[in-house]
Amino acid sequence: MREVRPAGVPRWAVVDEPGGRRPRRGGVGCAGLLLAAVSVVAGCRAAGTDGITPVPQLLAFLPWLLVPAGAGLLLALFSRWWTGTAWGVLLLGLLAWHIEPYGTTGDPIGLPVAEVRVLTSNLEFGQGTGALIEAVRRERPDVVFVQECPALCDAALRDRLAEGYPHRRAVAGEGPRGSVILSRFPLRAAAGIPATMGMPAAVADVRGHPVRLQLAHPMPPLPGRTGLWRAELGAVRDAAAADTRTPTVLAGDFNATQDHAAFRRVLDTGLRDAARLAGSPRAPTWPSPTTPGFGAQIDHVLVSEDFTVHEARFLDIAGSDHRAVVVGLTLHGRG
Repeated sequence: MREVRPAGVPRWAVVDEPGGRRPRRGGVGCAGLLLAAVSVVAGCRAAGTDGITPVPQLLAFLPWLLVPAGAGLLLALFSRWWTGTAWGVLLLGLLAWHIEPYGTTGDPIGLPVAEVRVLTSNLEFGQGTGALIEAVRRERPDVVFVQECPALCDAALRDRLAEGYPHRRAVAGEGPRGSVILSRFPLRAAAGIPATMGMPAAVADVRGHPVRLQLAHPMPPLPGRTGLWRAELGAVRDAAAADTRTPTVLAGDFNATQDHAAFRRVLDTGLRDAARLAGSPRAPTWPSPTTPGFGAQIDHVLVSEDFTVHEARFLDIAGSDHRAVVVGLTLHGRG
């Protein structure tokens, strides 16, 4: 009699088990599909590559892949597919290993010279403008990084926040292209990053100490356009590496998490993620309707080793699909 097995399931997966019992074929097939799909994403993470669609999109939600991997393990176990059971255990271990925070830690050597409070927020085409203004007045940050701020948003910020934030740098644009840096500290012009969406820069005078401010907002990894996303994150990385001597704050919507190789290359310049230093390396910021229960941390405040971080909080911004990130920093002198 000819053997029948599910399509895509190898012969070794359905051979007789000790004691004469066969694996349950339906469970084996489902388990194999789940474990194979998750293995592709986990393999790219382990190999240090972002792969091609849909891998970059799925990498943003790497911790949540524990769910299908766990389901595949249970199906393999209940189906008495012992090879699949071992596969599932190894896959869960690999995922757990990579869920650990990435990047360096450590304290600055110099003495504290200034306190700096930073807020970054993506306003989803300006729809969260009113809520952001209320948050800024409540939180009183020293520097505000705003993404997706079109002309009406820019005008509202000028009108309602000019007194508290007289210094600004902006890239004008409609839809998601406009970006603004607002500051209580005096600013001097600096070259921003040329990209699809605005990424302005400035140098702030923080109590007599220069601090480089750079807004980040590369294109998202849309299907068929991951090359552009990777290139613009590469431009962010190049900007971060261009000056490692000046204290730096690089903040915004990176459209990437620590599980993306392109984002880890930004961290490899020596910058550190403030949320990680404050103990919240996986707190999701997008999409806000499902946070904090489900989501990805794609909004970041990255700082050079000149800063310590004593606070990181995440704020709901009505009208936006991103949560804002607020961090409290202490700037240290370099001796």
